[in-house]
Amino acid sequence: MIGVVTIDWLEEGVPRSARWRSEAGVRPPARVQAVRDTVTAAAAYRMASEGTALVWRSDFHNARQLLQAMARRADHKPRKFASSPAEAFNLHRQAQGHRARVLGSVLIEVEPDYGIALARAPDLRQACREAWGPPDEQRSLASLRELLGLVGAHEWRRKGLEVPALGPPPGNRIHPHYGVFSPVRGEYLDLVAAAPLPSTELAFDIGTGTGVIAAILARRGVRRVVATDVDPRALACARENIDRLGLQDRVELVQADMFPPGQSPLVVCNPPWLPARPSSPLEHAIYDEGSRMLRAFLQGLAQHLAAGGEGWLILSDLAEHLGLRTREELMSLIELGGLRVIARCDVKPRHPKVLDTTDPLHTARAQETTSLWRLAAR
Repeated sequence: MIGVVTIDWLEEGVPRSARWRSEAGVRPPARVQAVRDTVTAAAAYRMASEGTALVWRSDFHNARQLLQAMARRADHKPRKFASSPAEAFNLHRQAQGHRARVLGSVLIEVEPDYGIALARAPDLRQACREAWGPPDEQRSLASLRELLGLVGAHEWRRKGLEVPALGPPPGNRIHPHYGVFSPVRGEYLDLVAAAPLPSTELAFDIGTGTGVIAAILARRGVRRVVATDVDPRALACARENIDRLGLQDRVELVQADMFPPGQSPLVVCNPPWLPARPSSPLEHAIYDEGSRMLRAFLQGLAQHLAAGGEGWLILSDLAEHLGLRTREELMSLIELGGLRVIARCDVKPRHPKVLDTTDPLHTARAQETTSLWRLAAR
């Protein structure tokens, strides 16, 4: 099978083999050791820190308890002093990376049909199918942490997320798929729902993700929305959401890296807000290395705007408060794209981390503002 990575190890003198699965893009471990619930959290944490992955061979519930105990050890590591917001951000990412590597070292063997042959193991087959596709004939090894993430994503997909900007319930839920960024921060969607529309004829939604912005525009009366994304998972997710909301006659989905062909009186983009390197494929919705998507949008916007049209850039200034990008750099990118600012709509974030004084990035988060920049060609 092309692209399949297999791990081989010895367990009680018997050769074992399994397919390695990591949606986070983690490389397979070099050393693997089978363990049971006689292993202590301290020993497991030490082995994981030294690069040994642990294949769990006991009760599934006990594996979760071990993971929680290891997480407490990771979270209690002393923080290094940061002399600047940018250094605080980099130290935070390093700590999060170490935490992810250690906690990702507790592995579960998954049967070819995605069942788990451990006592008190939940039925994760549907969650695995949604993330991994149809089962094959191989056993798999996956981190317990990622498996629990599949369960969480499955619940998000099943229950959906209420989006007030789409209108009153029950027809205002978005159902995110695994690996597609969930619109949990509703304040930026409120901006999209409130900004004055330059036209109701046509809009482009660049990087649609779950399809939530395209759906809001259609619900606001835009007759045709062309929504693009490069990720097939995102397009499948958006299609399901658009169909659920009954907007399939108004929203067209196109696989494209950025813009669809042609021009529109309204072009909307909500790029990742932080110009940093993603450490996994699942982080591409948060981190935009070198501001690639932001730059591509601002450089290509003018040629895709119809006469008198507007581009809406949805962007947080958190990167500015973290010292990762300056306001002057953003304004320079706008000017270099042959654009001018018509107006800006601002909102303060409402997510819980704003009030969490234990968060290493609290100072920056407390100052954050999310803006919808209304842009036009010069």
